[in-house]
Amino acid sequence: MPDAIAYISRDTDGQLWKKALEAALGPIDFRTLDNLGDKADIEVALAWKPPAGLIASFPNIRLIVSLGMGVDHLLAEDELPAGVPIVRIMDDGLVGQMSEYAIYWALRHHRDIDKYAASQRTKQWKPEEFVDTLHRRVGILGLGTIGQDTAAKFAALGFPTAGWSRTQKTLPGIETFHGPDGFKRLLARSDILIDVLPLTRDTRGLLDAAAFAALPKGAYFINMARGGHVVDEALLAALDSGHLSGATLDVFNQEPLPPEHRYWTHPKVHVTPHVAGATNPRTASPGVIENIKRRRTGQTLIHTVDPKSGY
Repeated sequence: MPDAIAYISRDTDGQLWKKALEAALGPIDFRTLDNLGDKADIEVALAWKPPAGLIASFPNIRLIVSLGMGVDHLLAEDELPAGVPIVRIMDDGLVGQMSEYAIYWALRHHRDIDKYAASQRTKQWKPEEFVDTLHRRVGILGLGTIGQDTAAKFAALGFPTAGWSRTQKTLPGIETFHGPDGFKRLLARSDILIDVLPLTRDTRGLLDAAAFAALPKGAYFINMARGGHVVDEALLAALDSGHLSGATLDVFNQEPLPPEHRYWTHPKVHVTPHVAGATNPRTASPGVIENIKRRRTGQTLIHTVDPKSGY
């Protein structure tokens, strides 16, 4: 029997992953959190928010696979075994879901759908002032795979679209900014701001009072990246003051979002429970399978993560 593969997640039972892996690799020793057996057998861990110290307890672990495109849930683990490569999934299905989420909420704001819903409840025939798409500027924080896909789709819809990244990038049809000065410039021209950044030491708390104040008055904020980017008190203050017209939040500093949190009942906030993009074994497994094959044959891995940069 080949090396044991541990599926470390409470979100699902892992059977779809087992089926996808066996279809490509043949019979595998597939174990779950409830049936890990002898930990010394485990050489590959497929992980999403693993219990603290669990992966470090596998003495022969050789490969750690993040079951999300983000890896902050792994890098926050202080006891990860040193020198063991970490790879992330590249999931076209998840990427498509994320851009769908951003487009839906952006268009809902752009076309005043919530205002029309309120008018319907009061039986009012009340056309809202029309804003031309060419005058609704979209800004994307993060130009990785998800950010680039999202930006390209907004540009295709006719929105003036720009993106910001840590280092300089050039994308057709997209105005790009980078670095601290570029961050401020991106904010200043974003009527709709969409966050798809990874969570790293540099991006934690990035969206604070100064950042929200730098947005144009009436701007709308969509966060489908990580809650740790946002200083909650600053966002609420910007909404309460009227500087921001609204926000859609899929991710939070604490998940599940506590029942007493103001986001639940704020009239300008839409809350969804971290569902903007879900990992799909059908579309995410090919890269994982490729890395398992490469590990077995000593080849260079793909989609590797630099623990220092956080992605």
